[in-house]
Amino acid sequence: MNKLGLLGKNIAYSFSRAYFKKKFEEEHITHTSYENFDIESIDLFPALIKDTADLKGMNVTIPYKEVVMPYLDKINKKAKAIGAVNTIRITKKGKLVGYNTDCYGFKKSIEPFLKFKHKKALILGTGGASKAVAYSLKKLGITYKYVSRKQGEGIGFTYDSLTEDVIKAHLVIVNCTPLGTFPNVEQCPDIPYSGITEDHILFDLIYNPEETRFLNHGKQAKATTINGLNMLKLQAEKAWSIWDLR
Repeated sequence: MNKLGLLGKNIAYSFSRAYFKKKFEEEHITHTSYENFDIESIDLFPALIKDTADLKGMNVTIPYKEVVMPYLDKINKKAKAIGAVNTIRITKKGKLVGYNTDCYGFKKSIEPFLKFKHKKALILGTGGASKAVAYSLKKLGITYKYVSRKQGEGIGFTYDSLTEDVIKAHLVIVNCTPLGTFPNVEQCPDIPYSGITEDHILFDLIYNPEETRFLNHGKQAKATTINGLNMLKLQAEKAWSIWDLR
C-alpha cells in the first residue's frame, strides 16, 4: 500500500485528506492511502519519515513550508527560487525531493481574470504561500508589494501605513494570511476597504468559508472575488502528477 499524507500542525480541518479520499474512490485507486501527519514541531519530521513504511510523498502546509527545506535531499529549481516547498516526493532510493505546486495553482486560478489594467498587487502576509504568490505574479508581469504587521526587509507596507490611495493604486490584492478561516469567520485583514473599486481583484487563499469577510468587502464594492478552492484543487493534482503513482 502506497502512503501519502499532509504534513502540518493543527490540520484536522484539512482539505487535502478529503480531496484525495474522494479522488481515490472516484478513480478506483485502491493501492494508495492519504492521511494527516500532524506534528508539533519540525524536529519530529525525520522520525516520522523513518517510522512510516511505504511513504511515497507528502503535501506540506502551515507552518512547515519553509522550515522543512533543510531536511530534504534535493529541492526542485522552482521551489528553491520561491523559498518554500509544499510537495515532497520520496524516491525509490528513499531520497526526499521538494517541489512547489502552490505557484502553479495560484497562477492558473487568477490568470483568467486578469486584464491589462492589473499591473500592481499587494500581498497580505509573508509566509510560505505568499512566496509562491509573489513568484507567480512576477511571471505574470505584475509588480507586487508585501504587506506585514512589522516593517522589515522586503516589506512594502505595514497595515498601519496602508491608505485608501495605496489600495486604489494596487488593483490586485491577495490574502495569504489565515485571517477569516473557519471558525474565526468574523476576522479579516485590516486594510482600508473603502479604496476597493470594481476594477479590483481580491483573491483569498482561504477556501473555508467559501466567502470570507475579506472577499465580502470586495463583493460590496463590485470587485472580482476569488477564493482558494480552485488553487487547492490545481496544486493537489499537480502534486499527484509529481508523485506519479499510477
